[in-house]
Amino acid sequence: MKNRKENIYNQILNAKLNRQKLLAILLDPDKIIWSEIDNLIAKINQSPASHIFIGGSLVQNNILDKLIFRIKESCILPIVLFPGNPSQISNQADGILFLSLLSGRNSDYLIEHQVQAAPILKKTDLEIISTGYILIESGSETAVQRVSKTKPLDRKNDSLALATAQAGEMLGNKLIYLEAGSGAKQAVPLKMIDLVSRNIEIPLIVGGGIVSLQGIQDAYEAGADLVVIGTAFENNIEFFNLDKI
Repeated sequence: MKNRKENIYNQILNAKLNRQKLLAILLDPDKIIWSEIDNLIAKINQSPASHIFIGGSLVQNNILDKLIFRIKESCILPIVLFPGNPSQISNQADGILFLSLLSGRNSDYLIEHQVQAAPILKKTDLEIISTGYILIESGSETAVQRVSKTKPLDRKNDSLALATAQAGEMLGNKLIYLEAGSGAKQAVPLKMIDLVSRNIEIPLIVGGGIVSLQGIQDAYEAGADLVVIGTAFENNIEFFNLDKI
């Protein structure tokens, strides 16, 4: 077995301990416009991002290695895979969120895809970070819902979200990820973020439906340790220049 480092996870843990907030920009390989890649990387370098996440529910073109290699030529941020299925694995990245969709009951996303991915991951140098992934209802059907064929948790049922997060923690997950979904109409409720963050010990990631700098700040203040921005940055790469976090 390879001796993998835990640099990324330790960074997240230390940031939580020191009450420092982290930010990840999520890039979907299928949405990359290669003629604009230099400008995209420049905007990431100018942003307050601490990490780059790469992945999507459906990645239909085989450009993961190429994209990661190109980003690394001009950017020093750690690159973490955020895979929708076992085909989205690249040893060019620094780490991977080893996701289990705790909010659903589709065994493919609870354990089957993980079983398929394990032999592949054993042959890589990726830092593997076990992550409990919890989809929260956001006002519209998201790509995660369609692909995983699962229902999100009721956005008004804070106690169920908390119990699901705590179950993930007890199962040994290193991170909990509350997700409204790509392009969500509504972000994860702040009250839910607050309740979950105060009642788990591991770091909390929050993403989906956050469309403004104030939305990032609100999630931080509610208890998110790391916020993920995807669609808002895809739609406007000047997103972080509009104001300061």
